[in-house]
Amino acid sequence: MELLLFSDLHRDRDAARVLLEVAQQEPIDVAVGAGDFASVREGLEDVLTVLQDMPCPLVLVPGNAETDEELRRAVEGWDGVHVLHGQSAEIGDTVFFGLGGAVPVTPFGAWSFDLDEETAAAMLEACPPSAVLVTHAPPFGAVDTSSAGKHLGSRAIRACIERRSPRLAVCGHVHDCWEQEATIGSTPVINAGPRGVRRSIS
Repeated sequence: MELLLFSDLHRDRDAARVLLEVAQQEPIDVAVGAGDFASVREGLEDVLTVLQDMPCPLVLVPGNAETDEELRRAVEGWDGVHVLHGQSAEIGDTVFFGLGGAVPVTPFGAWSFDLDEETAAAMLEACPPSAVLVTHAPPFGAVDTSSAGKHLGSRAIRACIERRSPRLAVCGHVHDCWEQEATIGSTPVINAGPRGVRRSIS
């Protein structure tokens, strides 16, 4: 299965159009968006109107710049889109499980859609083994380092990866690590970023 992974578009329609062109020109089976399509809870439709034309199924999780409810409302009536926040979806023979929002809680204030570690851990209990795990936040200690050298990732997400061994973990959120890859156990972890990363899974 060929995946196109992306995150953190933040209302950038040009970046969304580039992703659309890749999916239209290349054999992409599923496009996976790991959150932050809006900016500070505004402009969610800016990029979604572009992504609506994706020629393949689309898996989306909310970032901290939009809530799961806002994202579900924005794509209501679309064909082939799966908004995941504590849920899974099966596409072909591959299960995708998603968890949105920033984990742990950010210092950004009331506009940010955040989860504490305990809430995230409880929601991640539903993640099936060997799924493709899609989260907005990265796992602690992997593709999560800020420009100041601080790890910003989630311990709950890392524990889920260690326990469930997803075949792939996709995230975003920490801009300094866009397009970087790490490994936790046998699981590749990719911080996708807005330019998109292609990945094959079997």
